[in-house]
Amino acid sequence: MSALPKRWRLKPPVDPAIVAALTHARCSPELATLLAQRGIRTPEEAREFYRPSLNHLHDPFRMKDMDRAVERIEQALREKEPIMVYGDYDVDGTTSVALVYGVLSRLTGAIMHYIPDRYAEGYGVSLLGIDRAAERGVKLIIALDCGVKAVDKVAYAKEKGIDFIICDHHLPGEQLPDAFAVLDPKRADCPYPYKELSGCGIGFKLMQAFAQHNDIAFKDLEEMLDLVAISIGCDIVPLDGENRTLAHFGLRQLNNGKKRPGIQALLDLSNIRKPLTVMDLVFVLGPRINAAGRIEHGQQAVELLLAKTSFEAENIAKRVDGNNATRQGLDKAITSEALGMFETDAFLKDSWSSVVFNPKWHKGVVGIVASRLIEQHYRPTIVLTESNGKVAGSARSVKGFNVYEAIASCAELLEQYGGHMYAAGLTMKPENVEAFRLQFEAVVRETMPPELRVPEEEVDLEISLADIRMPFVRGIEAMAPFGPANMKPVFLTRGVVASEARTIGSTGEHLKFRVIDPKHPGPPLEAIAFRQAGQLEMVRAGEPFSLLYNIELNHFNDRVSLQLNVKDMKAGTEHVPETDRVETARA
Repeated sequence: MSALPKRWRLKPPVDPAIVAALTHARCSPELATLLAQRGIRTPEEAREFYRPSLNHLHDPFRMKDMDRAVERIEQALREKEPIMVYGDYDVDGTTSVALVYGVLSRLTGAIMHYIPDRYAEGYGVSLLGIDRAAERGVKLIIALDCGVKAVDKVAYAKEKGIDFIICDHHLPGEQLPDAFAVLDPKRADCPYPYKELSGCGIGFKLMQAFAQHNDIAFKDLEEMLDLVAISIGCDIVPLDGENRTLAHFGLRQLNNGKKRPGIQALLDLSNIRKPLTVMDLVFVLGPRINAAGRIEHGQQAVELLLAKTSFEAENIAKRVDGNNATRQGLDKAITSEALGMFETDAFLKDSWSSVVFNPKWHKGVVGIVASRLIEQHYRPTIVLTESNGKVAGSARSVKGFNVYEAIASCAELLEQYGGHMYAAGLTMKPENVEAFRLQFEAVVRETMPPELRVPEEEVDLEISLADIRMPFVRGIEAMAPFGPANMKPVFLTRGVVASEARTIGSTGEHLKFRVIDPKHPGPPLEAIAFRQAGQLEMVRAGEPFSLLYNIELNHFNDRVSLQLNVKDMKAGTEHVPETDRVETARA
């Protein structure tokens, strides 16, 4: 299958004075440029970037309502009130619940955790969950990764004598719930300096504040940072500022040889034997943790993360891994069906958006399918199915387009909706599907700039292959953890020539070759181009071409080697991507 055509965009130049200030014996101008692109201006900031410290974390009491939240937890513990720790069924929600429950259960036995059923209750705080809490005498619910828009549900709980502490990172609505405390850095009156924490990150800040106020040593919380790192990676929040510090130490916790039994069991089933990166959290641990809620129940994921023995963890992990295999089968089958619609539906062939609907599709995988469709048809995409008499679905977007706002423009056709710029969920009545499809398409055509219809590769720096020396590579590696706001650098080298090109993979969909830079002779470098087998003819032609790539250290069979992970290729050498010019690659 050929890769989609892409446009290249070179990042704008940085201030030469800043690059000069950052350049020294161990920091080349190229590395200094990469740091400057990430907002680093002085050697002191560079040292802080390369050497994260838990001392850099902000005071949790700077968050609005944090004092009230801690006071209410202390009251519940003092009066032995039953507490419910409530969270969403995705990775961020289940890690949040495992973290807060894991800390507070050391102090009280009057505590329970609760994850809503994706199909019976849906996203967020549910009436059924509140009723369960009331039945069990719960007086305090700590809601994690949800609740900031649950105005009616919190009012319902209050009528039953239940207080809420909300820990959410989503954008609030016009009215905040009447909760005892609402912890959300995105609320307009919150002075907390970092706004992009994950839901689990906010749960951690709550526990950090509680620990500070009760003379509990911070080191007793550090073992929970593995959960925060997993949430940060899987919820695709920015990896800068406080998130980068939390992820750095969370990955250290995950790689220290003494992992929590549930994580170790998942890694054993996945045959992972190398140091974990954010990508491993996203593509190995995340899908398995998510699969519990997609196929069976999210409570299963919490039990796995809280398992105290390897025996207990292995049994749960096998079920979770089995659910993930089921999810993969559904994902593949539904994606194939959905792609077939593009061949038969004239509207889809010419539209700027993709809205597909089948009442029989499994609700638990529609978000994944939406992402798969974007890989083949690069447009804002919504995949819909039927659940409990309503049409429900998930949306995913393309770079630069706010799909949440586009959905909000169709609010009169919806029962409810929520989400972020790049991912959202929605429900509607079955009779509104076609009208929604037409209106959503109209909104996309009106608001999306035409250039966003072509996938973009942002280029950090143009270099020669001769610049790729081990000190430079080590400097790049030390910039991890990588993710949004701190992506792994993408490099451009023009005029390279390949040799020993061949297809690899079970279906020959990938390319592997060696590459040299004739202008700067040196030993050939290994390169791999995933899902780019369609470029084999160009690579084998022996003519110079331009290469976009990440530089990485490849771990294989206990051997570490330098490798270029190719993002894209273009024939010829004359074109130079610029910030104000778009170049489209050959399919």
